[in-house]
Amino acid sequence: MPTRTIIPYNYGIFYITFTNYKWTPLFDITKSYDLVYKWFDYLIENGHYIIGYVIMPNHIHIIIGFKKTGKSINTIIGNAKRFLAYGIIDRLKNLNKIELLERLMDGVKYTDKQRRKLHEVFEESFDWKECLTDDFIKQKLDYIHNNPCTIKWNLVKNPSDYIHSSAAFYILDKENKHVTNFLKMHDIDLST
Repeated sequence: MPTRTIIPYNYGIFYITFTNYKWTPLFDITKSYDLVYKWFDYLIENGHYIIGYVIMPNHIHIIIGFKKTGKSINTIIGNAKRFLAYGIIDRLKNLNKIELLERLMDGVKYTDKQRRKLHEVFEESFDWKECLTDDFIKQKLDYIHNNPCTIKWNLVKNPSDYIHSSAAFYILDKENKHVTNFLKMHDIDLST
């Protein structure tokens, strides 16, 4: 479901995907993976849980346990996209990627320009699915962990070899300071 549809809950476990504008590999071009990890730190500091993720060159898949904090899930994701966008634009400027910056400027809609938006770094909407069962979470974890291995990407042969993923945490039992095993979520009350 696109972000234009308000997520009608303010806590719970959700599978979220958001994508760079026109699928441009902005995370890779700017080496902004660290910015995503800073966002993860922010989420955790605010009581949320990262259950699984993959940061691809141009999009992110993530499963988040959102704790009830008084902020809507849409606001949390919108703020993340804004934070990441500012960091990516700064890095593009430092890399002197003038043509790319101009393309991102050309992508801003007139109404957004009126609100002083300068660059379109992400696609307008994001996809989300509520995760109600362990089987659904496992299905989504398998999908995101195998994403770097698909023919389209062919970034690694084995999911656990891709460093910007929680695959090694689940497959090899490798420590990952950001990830909470989805099975532990049974003991966590997100509503308080």
